[in-house]
Amino acid sequence: MNLSTRFAYLLFIFFVPTIAFASNTSETSHLDLTDNIIGYLALGVFAIAYLLVIFEEQLHLPKSKPVLLAAGIIWIMIAIAYQQHGFDDSAEIAIRHNFLEYAELFFFLLVAMTYINAMIERGVFDALRGWLVEKNFSYKSLFWLLGILAFFISPIADNLTTALIMCTVALTVGTKEPKFVAISCIAIVVAANAGGAFSPFGDITTLMVWQKGLVRFTEFFTLFLPSFVNYLVPAAIMHFFIPSGSPDKVDGEQLVMHRGGIVIVVLFLLTILTAVSFHNFLHLPPAIGMMTGLAYLKFFGYYLKRTYRFSGNPTEDRFNEGMEARNTDYTRDKDFDVFKKVAGAEWDTLFFFYGVIMAVGGLGFIGYLGMISETMYGELGPTVANVIVGVLSAIVDNIPVMFAVLTMNPDMSHGQWLLVTLTAGVGGSLLSIGSAAGVALMGHARGIYTFASHLKWTPIIALGYIASIYVHLWVNASHF
Repeated sequence: MNLSTRFAYLLFIFFVPTIAFASNTSETSHLDLTDNIIGYLALGVFAIAYLLVIFEEQLHLPKSKPVLLAAGIIWIMIAIAYQQHGFDDSAEIAIRHNFLEYAELFFFLLVAMTYINAMIERGVFDALRGWLVEKNFSYKSLFWLLGILAFFISPIADNLTTALIMCTVALTVGTKEPKFVAISCIAIVVAANAGGAFSPFGDITTLMVWQKGLVRFTEFFTLFLPSFVNYLVPAAIMHFFIPSGSPDKVDGEQLVMHRGGIVIVVLFLLTILTAVSFHNFLHLPPAIGMMTGLAYLKFFGYYLKRTYRFSGNPTEDRFNEGMEARNTDYTRDKDFDVFKKVAGAEWDTLFFFYGVIMAVGGLGFIGYLGMISETMYGELGPTVANVIVGVLSAIVDNIPVMFAVLTMNPDMSHGQWLLVTLTAGVGGSLLSIGSAAGVALMGHARGIYTFASHLKWTPIIALGYIASIYVHLWVNASHF
């Protein structure tokens, strides 16, 4: 036993000299630590870590750091407690289960992020932004276009990337109308979160539900109408507060899509189809299908590098603007490297997911999630509990909240699982800090889109939240 291990045991024995665990050690290897100092310390560690996550922007501390440390501390305390009672393998078995769930989520997201980075590098989203700016729509038309595009793009891409693209357009054309930018950003956040709720690929929470096998791929689309109502209700009211007139035509760089952009979009859709087929027909984890789809991109990257051309000399008179564009593309093709796209993934976000899943999994293993499940789903009923889950996701974050629900695995109807998928996905729109899209846009449109500007519209967004729940209960009544 090394020095650090001895020190950890001494600390444990010093602080917990007379622990009485609610368990029958002769029959079970699961200890109830909820009414024990270990449980209280674990709750305290998680609470402190999450406070640091909430104040990430003010502290300039990446959100993954506190939750990674919290997860490690929580499982250290659990492992020591179990070893003291002779259950050396119990904590290991539990943590391996949680780690496997994270590994599937990790590889799925890594491939999706790699494809999104490849599309960004090829200028796919820039071309869309350039088209929107060029058309010189009115403010009201742009407001609806940005929201509707955010709603329909986020189910395929992620809501964060979608919101940033649409916000960039709003900032570009609304330089003289900050009110237009602020209201448009709110509508974009609502639309991106709502659009992500009816697709397994639109949000982390829907992805977790799909990978868990609780909702089949095609069943997510039954949430389309409730999700659209969630966006439509607040957007229809906001419409009357959008300034009249049209923005001045923007003169700037020409945004074009580079060679292979469309092919990468098609390959991404093919990758999604592969993941769905692996899950539905072969009963394999969707992450395996996504990793197979990564091979499509790698082979296409090989093709781009092998077929690049560099035509002409930039110093020659015959080198016109079209030649410049082609030469730029060819240079891009020569340097195209899929591993650079992998390196450009949101690693802080991926490690944040790890910390959250492992920490919440530890709290569940201690026994707290079972207590919460009994209170919420047993006493309040599943409908009220699932509505509360959506509200909590606006205050905390929908990822730990949904993972907690999945870990609790309450006994409820299929319609209720669809309801909690909906509420966890759209509930984050109630506050600007309730979703990754909202947090990102506060930084992107700093001083224009703020917590306070979003909070003013929270009652209107809440109308859409309530309306979407009623629409789901009505339209999907057969699922209950």
